[in-house]
Amino acid sequence: MKVACVQFCPEFKNVEANRKKLLDFLRTTDADLICFPELSFTGYFFLSRNEIEPFAFEFQSEIVKEFQYIATDLNRIVIFGFPEKFKGKIFNSAAILLPDSDLSKVYRKTHLFYKERFVFDFGDTGFFVVYDKQRDFKLGVMICYDWRFPEASRTLALMGADLIVCPSNLVTNVWHISMPSRALENKVYFMVTNRIGTETNGGESLLFNGKSGIWDYNGKLLSLASETEEDIIIAEIFPSETRDKSFNEFNNIFTDRRPELYKL
Repeated sequence: MKVACVQFCPEFKNVEANRKKLLDFLRTTDADLICFPELSFTGYFFLSRNEIEPFAFEFQSEIVKEFQYIATDLNRIVIFGFPEKFKGKIFNSAAILLPDSDLSKVYRKTHLFYKERFVFDFGDTGFFVVYDKQRDFKLGVMICYDWRFPEASRTLALMGADLIVCPSNLVTNVWHISMPSRALENKVYFMVTNRIGTETNGGESLLFNGKSGIWDYNGKLLSLASETEEDIIIAEIFPSETRDKSFNEFNNIFTDRRPELYKL
């Protein structure tokens, strides 16, 4: 199957403009799975709950339903980040839309980065995988700062994920060091969809550094986006090849684990 990262610069606080841009990308990108960045609909650098609240929407909103219809119609898996309003809380969430809408789910960011703690509630979904029976494919999702915690990707891999997708708004210069390791140590495909551009709020600016990437299950880089430009990268993956965790006749990275000796 083909997977795609769509890297772009969301307009800060302009849900309608970003919605139209995502729709254009979705209709013109030829891939089985398409992932957009974290908070694709709103931009990122909010400083308070009151500031983001007018822009948050529910997973069952008409906006999400519109994208669900297209995912079903085009037979594609669609992942995008958005500020989710739910029972008086606001989460930094990712919609995971499968062609079969009954299988679609929302993931809420577990680990909040920097000033996000003043804006969002800590995620309560935990990590999970979704199964696309048509493609015989298991997908795990995390968001941005979640990558810093190897427990996140290991949890998804132990649940059977063939691919881990990470919609992001990354600003550090170290994350590319660890992504190959996350793939290799779990024998899974790994893809990060980052954004580009700069946002300024409260006298502070954040620069988002692009370079979205897709890695194979041995940590090999399959495709890499520009650091500063809007870009779409696509790679072909073979999910079934991730499932045998052996790398020689004696060693298997999952059955060789000794969790009774780990203190986590």
